[in-house]
Amino acid sequence: MRTRITLALAVLLLLLAGCSRGGPADGGPVTLRFQSLAWQPDSVAVTKELVREWNATHPDVKVEYVQGSWDSVHDQLLTSFEGGEAPDVIHDASDDLADFAYGGHLADLTGLLPARLASDIPRDTWRTAAFGRGVYGVPFLQEPRVLIADADRLRAAGVRIPTPDHPWSWQEFRQVAKKLTGPGRYGVAWPLKEPVSATLNLSLSAGGRLFHRGADGKVTVRFEAGDEVVARTVHDQVAVDRSAPASTLGSGGSDTLPGLFGGRYAMVPLGFSYRQQIVRQAPEGFRWQVLPAPAGADGLTQGVSPQTLSVSADCPHKKEAVAFIDFLLRPGNMVRLALGDWMLPTGTRALEDPALRTARHGWATGTALAAHLRPAPAQSVRGYPEWKDKVATPAYQEYYSGAITLAGLRHRLERDGNLVLARYQR
Repeated sequence: MRTRITLALAVLLLLLAGCSRGGPADGGPVTLRFQSLAWQPDSVAVTKELVREWNATHPDVKVEYVQGSWDSVHDQLLTSFEGGEAPDVIHDASDDLADFAYGGHLADLTGLLPARLASDIPRDTWRTAAFGRGVYGVPFLQEPRVLIADADRLRAAGVRIPTPDHPWSWQEFRQVAKKLTGPGRYGVAWPLKEPVSATLNLSLSAGGRLFHRGADGKVTVRFEAGDEVVARTVHDQVAVDRSAPASTLGSGGSDTLPGLFGGRYAMVPLGFSYRQQIVRQAPEGFRWQVLPAPAGADGLTQGVSPQTLSVSADCPHKKEAVAFIDFLLRPGNMVRLALGDWMLPTGTRALEDPALRTARHGWATGTALAAHLRPAPAQSVRGYPEWKDKVATPAYQEYYSGAITLAGLRHRLERDGNLVLARYQR
């Protein structure tokens, strides 16, 4: 009798586990778990509001909001995939998807995407979430890097104000930073606690690629002339011109804002979304403006790793999950998400919204850069997280601080970097 009871309980537990997400098998609504990485108050509020709107109009498919964190998302997802507990709908960034896509943890969305959504996002943007022959995420928000400048300092110095139609070159930017430098004051501050993505993405403007894919599909690192321009500019502003302080090289973007407000720095290169913090934190009377990042041989081109929405390969209700993503990314909803995160939407219809084209808070400058955004150089490189953490981050940090030369930087990135990438491409 005990054996029969034990077996019956075991079968019951298995049935309950199999029906934990609900669905047609038990006659109840499908339940999807959506892990969001929204963190700014406006962004969290908008995302939760959209989930409530979906649930109110889709009684057969309920979505549970799960709060995640950008700080730990890679390791958290890796653990949840291996343990079979991954969310159904996953919010992440495109440069974090490669290993998950190649590892079979994410669903290929190629045959699941509605025509409206597929056609609304530009082909180049879709490339950020394409790995091999599949598409493993829907890119929906993107963030160009811009210069946040003290408008009064620029006006007092009489420098030319750049626009998206007539940006500064990297050389002119260096000259302007020198002109804005004086006793106890710097022309620019580089917050490079995470130096790799900033350097690589801005280097696209100068023709830098760094990662080169051969005919066999394998990627190698080559640090060439185009890759030197941005790296050398930062290094020389710190070590030669003294127009940028070394003290901010290990700082995050938020750490430089008090210095910007206090007149210590005239300009700070930051992600577009930092405008929200500036609006909330700037002292009364501080006048600031958004300038395009400098342009190189390839103009204003810069790399981005858009935020993405993916579906777990283990999700039993993939069509429903994609339908929810399609709802979140309707043009009007995409605009709401962009305004909440102070970023740019990827959708062409959303980008036309007047709310994103106003001069207020620099929205129009950012929107003008959208056509120049390309997939980040490391987008599809397997092993990129390890390469970045173990090789590139310390190498760039040491070069910017003056501990190694440009030749030393090249040697580290190429020799040590290719050893790391080779292990992922056997």
